[in-house]
Amino acid sequence: MKKIAITTLALVMASAFAVPSFAQTYRSESRENRQENRIYRGAVTGKLTPQELRNIARQQNRIDRAQNRAARDGVITPRERREIERRQNNASRNIYRKNNNGRTMY
Repeated sequence: MKKIAITTLALVMASAFAVPSFAQTYRSESRENRQENRIYRGAVTGKLTPQELRNIARQQNRIDRAQNRAARDGVITPRERREIERRQNNASRNIYRKNNNGRTMY
């Protein structure tokens, strides 16, 4: 069970250090780092089950892809920025709910 959690955690952290887009704003990068720290703390303390960790990692990867798509032309429009922030809001809410749902890995 711990191997699954550690492997999933490694995947989450690897996605956090993916090649950042030059058009990303400091705010989105900073927020993404804070969310990755919350995921890491939940995994280390055992508050996130392996399935929850995989789902959250998948959601973070989708956000990263959306950021890369938005920055492909070198400019993130206000509409694209709102969409990325909406996705980050949903991810933040999801991280909170998964960390506080009473399920534990142990």
